[in-house]
Amino acid sequence: MDVKPKRKIVTENGDTGEDLVLATLISNGDDVGPLVRHAFEMGRPESLLHQLKNVVKKKETEIEELCKTHYEEFILAVDELRGVLVDAEELKCDLSSDNFRLQEVGSVLLIKLEELLESYAIKKNVTEAVKMSKNCVMVLELCVKCNSHVSEGRFYPALKTIDLIEKNYLEKIPVKALRMVIEQRIPVIKSHIEKRVCSKFNEWLVHIRSSAKDIGQTAIGHAASVRQRDEEMLERQRKAEEQNVMGLDEFSFNLEVEEVDEESVLKIDLTPLYRAYHIHNCLGIPEQFRDYYYKNRMLQLNSDLQISSVQPFVESYQTFLAQIAGFFIVEDRVLRTAGGLLLAEQVEIMWETALAKMISVLDEQFSHMDSTTHLLLVKDYVTLLGSTLRQYGYEVGPLLEALDNCRDKYHKLLLEECREQIVNVLAHDSYEQMVLKKDSDYETNVLLFNLQNSDIMPAFPYVAPFSSMVPDSCRIVRSFIKGSVDYLSHGVYANFYDVVKKYTDKLLIDVLNEILLNTIQSSNIGVSQAMQIAANISVLERACDFFVRNAAQLCGIPVRSVERTQACLTAKVVLKTSRDAAYLALLNLVNNKLDEYMALTENIKWTSEEIAENGNDYINEVIVYLDTIMSTAQQILPLDSLYKIGCGALEHISNSIVSAFLSDSVKRFSPAAVIGINTDLKMLENFAEERFHGMGLSEVYKEGSFRGCLIEARQLINLLSSSQPENFMNPVIRERNYNALDYKKVSTVCEKFKDAPDGIFGSLATRNTKQSAKKKSMDMLKKRLKDFN
Repeated sequence: MDVKPKRKIVTENGDTGEDLVLATLISNGDDVGPLVRHAFEMGRPESLLHQLKNVVKKKETEIEELCKTHYEEFILAVDELRGVLVDAEELKCDLSSDNFRLQEVGSVLLIKLEELLESYAIKKNVTEAVKMSKNCVMVLELCVKCNSHVSEGRFYPALKTIDLIEKNYLEKIPVKALRMVIEQRIPVIKSHIEKRVCSKFNEWLVHIRSSAKDIGQTAIGHAASVRQRDEEMLERQRKAEEQNVMGLDEFSFNLEVEEVDEESVLKIDLTPLYRAYHIHNCLGIPEQFRDYYYKNRMLQLNSDLQISSVQPFVESYQTFLAQIAGFFIVEDRVLRTAGGLLLAEQVEIMWETALAKMISVLDEQFSHMDSTTHLLLVKDYVTLLGSTLRQYGYEVGPLLEALDNCRDKYHKLLLEECREQIVNVLAHDSYEQMVLKKDSDYETNVLLFNLQNSDIMPAFPYVAPFSSMVPDSCRIVRSFIKGSVDYLSHGVYANFYDVVKKYTDKLLIDVLNEILLNTIQSSNIGVSQAMQIAANISVLERACDFFVRNAAQLCGIPVRSVERTQACLTAKVVLKTSRDAAYLALLNLVNNKLDEYMALTENIKWTSEEIAENGNDYINEVIVYLDTIMSTAQQILPLDSLYKIGCGALEHISNSIVSAFLSDSVKRFSPAAVIGINTDLKMLENFAEERFHGMGLSEVYKEGSFRGCLIEARQLINLLSSSQPENFMNPVIRERNYNALDYKKVSTVCEKFKDAPDGIFGSLATRNTKQSAKKKSMDMLKKRLKDFN
């Protein structure tokens, strides 16, 4: 205890300072305990006792002095004090009596108070015990509730209960043993929950993998339906545009599109995944679950990307691709709805892995395929896969490029198939004009390919100008175009019309035209076959326009734009060249047959003086054959082809007549033979003139005629029949009348002209002057030709 500061006291009457300090403390009522304790601690109690005695003495002295000074007042006070003492005694007695009664009453109350205090203590203890019991009971109830949640698989409420126990009750559990048990069980329960959740999640992994194929097939089927609906819509739109172009304003185009929520169609249950991820979040280990999910899904993906070595790819590709589609549809749903379980970069890595594997598998499998049907089926399904996954944001461009890389192989196989079909068609063709007995036949074989010459429906039975190979070949070409469009559609390029045209040209040129040329150049065909082939080529040439329009329609290009640009196939020009080759082959066959008839000129009596008034026998055979050929050609060949055939055949006959005069077998010929040949030539000219006008060629070829094709033979006969044959040497007359004759041939023929005295060019003595003059003129011509040579 702090000691108050001491004032300096002057020692009086021999008192020491210590005595004054002690006296001051006592007078002030301060505690002298520290001084006593200090004195004993210092071992100087006698000094303290001496000082106390001094203080006592001093006080006694002061009292005596005070009494001496105030003794009167003191006496009075003593007297009063005595009176007070009497009162005090009375009061004391009263107090003693009251105290006794109070003690009697207080003892009872004290007992009650002690009982009350004891009751309060018991109540407090009981209250604390009840509170502790309630805490324990509540904790135990929570534990029971947690166990119930765990046993029933409600792991999130179980974890929330555990979290509640840890935060609000664990530290307040008064029973240490119970608290320790609960503390030990909480990690065990969490571990158990994690295992149970992982077990459920693993079951979901197995289930979602087995469901991926169905999910993929459903999504791809939906994409196929959408594609078909779009194609039908485009077809209706195309027809509507064509109707509008044709001026049919009444035609209306209505487009009704049924919207389908694809996610409602796809039954993807991600609840176990959400639950597992949420539980791991509650457990504070979300990153561990993310890694676990990603690694397991990558393992599943790598397993899905392995193709079966037992089952052929053409039988398993749908399952293979649908499984992959389902996998990535699920991953897209997880990425969008699982709250950060997957990262976009992780999905991209998985997709790049799958994309590289799919491209590798397709390249390898396509290299082994030898069927266009298989290639097209796989390609179509792959494009549907691409269309499906593109909707979910996946980049499918490289996959479509892999398909585009195989288009040459596909078309090569398609060309080979078409080659076999066309060869088979030509092998079974009768090379006879088709006879169509009803309008349905006309529509399927003529109108379908725009092969009609008129918009008016003909009378039936209708004899077409072509054989069955034309519509059959058109069907093959149309099927080729359809197959080409099917492969190229929905690929890398949106506009592939030019590519389709290129491959169609390749089919028509490298396959159809080549087969036709081989057929034409073979030695197994006759005149009728060659004529029919030539007619067929003319029709096929016209059908090229149909092929262009058909390709445009299938490629989604308005036909009017194709017609406006006058787009055509290169094959049309090539077929035109082949048609000319067919005409040449036909003409060669006709000429060969004519040669057989013209060989009958050897039976002519060249030196006879008898004139064949009705012509020679061979000319009748020639005219009958020509009439047959021209009649048949008129039915199936266009006018220009008919004109070429007629001109070629008549020119060949003209050359044959001239060649007959030049033949080594004809050593001499008489004027009668010339007159007979002239009669033959007139019959031929009349036939040519009649056919030229009868077939309507005169309206087209106004400056030419069939008769002009016989000009060389006619000029030679005219020369031999002329009364002044020496005029041939006159350039003006020769250019006007004999311009088709070669002077060397004329010289050879004139040398063979019979010169006998009994002939028509005999001596003047036996013949008239006119004949003699003609003979002289002929001799002069011979001489001048010799001099010219």
